[in-house]
Amino acid sequence: MDDAGATGAQAVVRNISDTARWAAVFRARETERPDAMFRDPYAKRLAGQMGVDIANTLPEGNSHAWAWVARTYLFDQFIMQELAQGVDMVVNLAAGLDARPYRMALPATLQWIEVDLPEILAYKEEILAKEKPSCRLERIRLDLSNSSARRPLFAELNRRANKVLVLTEGLLIYLATDEVASLARDLGANSHFERWVMDLASPGLLRMMQRTTGKQLSKVGAPFKFAPAEGPAFFTAHGWEPADVQSLLKTATRFGRPPFFLRLLGRLPDKKKPAGNRPWSGVCLFKKR
Repeated sequence: MDDAGATGAQAVVRNISDTARWAAVFRARETERPDAMFRDPYAKRLAGQMGVDIANTLPEGNSHAWAWVARTYLFDQFIMQELAQGVDMVVNLAAGLDARPYRMALPATLQWIEVDLPEILAYKEEILAKEKPSCRLERIRLDLSNSSARRPLFAELNRRANKVLVLTEGLLIYLATDEVASLARDLGANSHFERWVMDLASPGLLRMMQRTTGKQLSKVGAPFKFAPAEGPAFFTAHGWEPADVQSLLKTATRFGRPPFFLRLLGRLPDKKKPAGNRPWSGVCLFKKR
């Protein structure tokens, strides 16, 4: 990308919340496919023109749509699986422009809590003002980096539910290692917070992302940071153990989404050890230790 393009990227992406518009672009494009892995009829409105501009302006901003789509699909699958196992509250941290309470067939009694910064939640409320969620939806304005504010919130939510599923979709990669460890401990301190779904990248993939899209996001205060060398095992020391780990590439390959050369890689057997320098990303379901 030339200097003019780089300047344009900085002008379009203002802060970390704007990456939610970027993610919505890929949900909208997938929804338009006749063989869509999921359907999000709200994504196009939520992305808006700004979301399209971000995707078209960031370096490699459109290059890995298959990964975004596979991530959404896997989160959907884990959510439905855990609801069948008795989850009565979903806590979506850094919820961004997620529209699952509107687009998924959820129990009417389910408590769905969205936590994020005021600006992005206000924007979403405006766009979806005339829509009706399928469950009991509540939005909470909170800066999740403020541990003294999030701990009482988690404690209050813990009192209101019997079995809580936590979602952190597209969040952890923007946090430092000690911040992720602290969040894991804060979540684990609550007895009813039993399951946690997250997306995770390897150090090898993190370095690749830092050289492309990450350069521009760093300039607006949203650098990519977290990709533990231990992989999912990182969380064991902080009170959580992996129950299921699904590769984004393997999942996307099943649906024929990645380019052909990547689909060949997606058909190779999984390696047991952490990915390390190999580019890898996945969605992981964790259970309380």
